[in-house]
Amino acid sequence: MSSDDAYGSFLEQANQDTGASNISTTSKNTTTKAVDTDVPVRLQKVEQYYTSEADEPFEPVSLKWGRNNMPSEKEFAELIGHDLEDVSTMSTKEFDPQGQYRDVLQAVEEAGDGKSRVFRAIHGKTRAEYYVVGLDKEHERVVGVKALAVES
Repeated sequence: MSSDDAYGSFLEQANQDTGASNISTTSKNTTTKAVDTDVPVRLQKVEQYYTSEADEPFEPVSLKWGRNNMPSEKEFAELIGHDLEDVSTMSTKEFDPQGQYRDVLQAVEEAGDGKSRVFRAIHGKTRAEYYVVGLDKEHERVVGVKALAVES
């Protein structure tokens, strides 16, 4: 047998189906609903990354909300389609203690009613989404940005 034949045989064996694709794994969904209505232009221009173990860009959020107040944790969990026990709020100071996301907070406040709130949606043991949102009463929606963070 020539070395070419032996190599070809080796490649055939290496490329055989091992059944690994039939293994099922379960993991929590790491994305939530973020847009179901028009996104304000101001939020489309945000070009900043959230710093964590995986630097991820801030993405626009615009969700229909026909009320005159910010959603509670429970209401926000329902709005984004996530489990309530994995959603919490934090102050903007807790979210941005060093002031590195000042432009993000300003963009959200300009797109909304001048105030912002931060929600944290946990995905498993090492991932979380941070939602920085405000209330746009005129268009009856919650607007802002979100970013995925890896935290181990």
